[in-house]
Amino acid sequence: MKKLVAEFIGTFWLVLGGCGSAVLAAAFPEVGIGLVGVSLAFGLTVLTIAYSLGHISGAHLNPAVSIGLWVGGRFSSKDLFPYIAAQILGGLLAAGILYVIATGNGSAIGNFAANGYGEHSPGKYSLMASLVCEIVMTFMFLIVILGATDKKAPAGFAGLAIGLALTLIHLISIPVTNTSVNPARSISQAVFVGGWAIEQLWLFILAPIVGAALAGLVYKYLGGKGK
Repeated sequence: MKKLVAEFIGTFWLVLGGCGSAVLAAAFPEVGIGLVGVSLAFGLTVLTIAYSLGHISGAHLNPAVSIGLWVGGRFSSKDLFPYIAAQILGGLLAAGILYVIATGNGSAIGNFAANGYGEHSPGKYSLMASLVCEIVMTFMFLIVILGATDKKAPAGFAGLAIGLALTLIHLISIPVTNTSVNPARSISQAVFVGGWAIEQLWLFILAPIVGAALAGLVYKYLGGKGK
């Protein structure tokens, strides 16, 4: 239960910090933080939780990460679905709190940092471009996670590498999909936006899972006894 609470809190922080920076601060008049600031915010949420709660739950904060670690033989089957449930619930609570804050000055929520493709992509990128982007970005994210947390990797630096990897991923892909690589983050925002966000949500569940699973298989080979 402590692990699940840690995952709940960690995913809550990721959605509140990352999506909150996009909704509240990205385009704030005159001093908005922009895409670079939002990218850093997502990276910082993972970095801070990795070093504060990682020793309790591993700080997955993302169903795709849990699935990728499971495919890679680094996570137990019995914990997989409870972790995913805790992550989704943590994200939903964060989105609910963000909704209350974002509408506190009478503003509408707009796209609420929801993920989208086609006309709902920030750069109007196609379904295919968005699908490829999310699969590849999640694949690389899991490769970094699996490598940085390998018992042969330098100790103590995993959180830094993972947080910076998520920052880099956002720097690349915010214009394409608003960057998901995390089904819990996508679900939480889509629930409040409804409509098109729910209709397009399938991509931001499927693509991260595919990318993560592929990375789990590849790193299982790279990190195997025959390396």
